Amino acid sequence: MRYLAAATVVAFVLAAPVRADEEKVPLEKVPKAVLEAAKKRFPKAEVVGASKETEKDKTVYEVELKEAGKTIDVTLTPEGIITTIEKQIDAKELPKAVTDALEKKYAKATFKVVESVYSVKDGKEALDYYEVLLVTAEKKEIEVEILADGKIKHEEEKKSEK
Repeated sequence: MRYLAAATVVAFVLAAPVRADEEKVPLEKVPKAVLEAAKKRFPKAEVVGASKETEKDKTVYEVELKEAGKTIDVTLTPEGIITTIEKQIDAKELPKAVTDALEKKYAKATFKVVESVYSVKDGKEALDYYEVLLVTAEKKEIEVEILADGKIKHEEEKKSEK
């Protein structure tokens, strides 16, 4: 969905562009409340980048963290309220229904990036869906948002940047 190329390794591994409506923000320009909330939620993670975007006339910040070699993207309001958390996970952590649905629809595809996406309402985190960036047998990159029961929520072909 939204990856920040804050570290060369991250940029190379994820090879996903920052969305056009998203602008990178130097960490020193990110509101203090935003960084403090992200660090409080993930105290062992290292902050590696941030961006700002406007969704439905509302500004949000996305803070990219690294913990145990995995990426965590936290979306927050300027006041530091967490609205979404995207955590990179291993494909083997996906529920069987998700894996089965993806294998059925995209036979022989390889998973590039797998994330669990949580909505946060009133401080409570709830799994919303999984996001899987995969490469099909035809070498097409597809980003799939899929519910825990295996129902596909959204699919989008990604144009790879050279």
